[in-house]
Amino acid sequence: MHRNLQYLQRKHIDTQQWDRCIANAANGLLYAHSFYLDYMAGNWDALVLGDYEAVMPLTWRKKWGIRYVYRPAFIQQLGIFTGTELTVELVNRFLNELPAHFRFADFFLNYAHPQTGLPGHSNFLLPLQLSYEQLRANYKHDLVKNLKRTSRFNLLYSKENTYKESLAAFRDLYGNRIAHVTDDDYSRFEKVLAYLNERNNLVARSVTEDGKLLSKGMLLRDKHRLYLIASVTWPEGRNKGANHFLIDRLIDEFAGSSLVLDFEGSDIPGIAHFYKNFGSFDQPYYHFYYNKLPWPVRLLK
Repeated sequence: MHRNLQYLQRKHIDTQQWDRCIANAANGLLYAHSFYLDYMAGNWDALVLGDYEAVMPLTWRKKWGIRYVYRPAFIQQLGIFTGTELTVELVNRFLNELPAHFRFADFFLNYAHPQTGLPGHSNFLLPLQLSYEQLRANYKHDLVKNLKRTSRFNLLYSKENTYKESLAAFRDLYGNRIAHVTDDDYSRFEKVLAYLNERNNLVARSVTEDGKLLSKGMLLRDKHRLYLIASVTWPEGRNKGANHFLIDRLIDEFAGSSLVLDFEGSDIPGIAHFYKNFGSFDQPYYHFYYNKLPWPVRLLK
């Protein structure tokens, strides 16, 4: 393999070629597009193979004069993206180049990496190509039972355009569970939502009963996936199965499309069980880490 692998600073990356590579990659993901990285990462550079045949975004920070690769908030997985086959040889070529530029790295490689021995993390997907009736036939028994129970209530599923309120509600109810996400992260992510909303690639839905808000879901859309980036269910909504109802109605709305519903996780058993109930499958992604920091700094990280 003689194609040149080069390290490029963000200012030297051809944004048009970059986004074309991500869009055409068999494993392309929304998080890897330049606009998403520009908003969510304080800094990012990249490893680029040949004429943008394969690319690897490197989101980095600097502390004590030492640069390190990290995972920004609201970015689940990155790694190498390519329209050609992602082989073990190609993966190793990219990963072996990293220590020449960074002393420390802690981030997630996307699902397509043929890497063995790395810790896997669950991410559940549901292809939506079939009809709603066919998709519903794959629902697990306890989900069908819960959905039958929701019919006792006057639940209403509706479209909305209130991403700011949805993000604020998510932060209010669940922010303590992801305490590492900072004010700056939320501010940056709101800009991502605004960008996608302007391009009709933001899907916001809610469940109400007699005008009272019970559950909200916010999804990001590209040409392949609907990413369930944030969902919120209030206590009364949980009692009435509003979250089950919300996802079921989403599936009904987008059934028969070419999209895949990406649940965005999870390793938490209860949440994983909830997603599996809809007939989804696990497409794991992988944790990549190394520490080549000088000796006493190594002990602190």
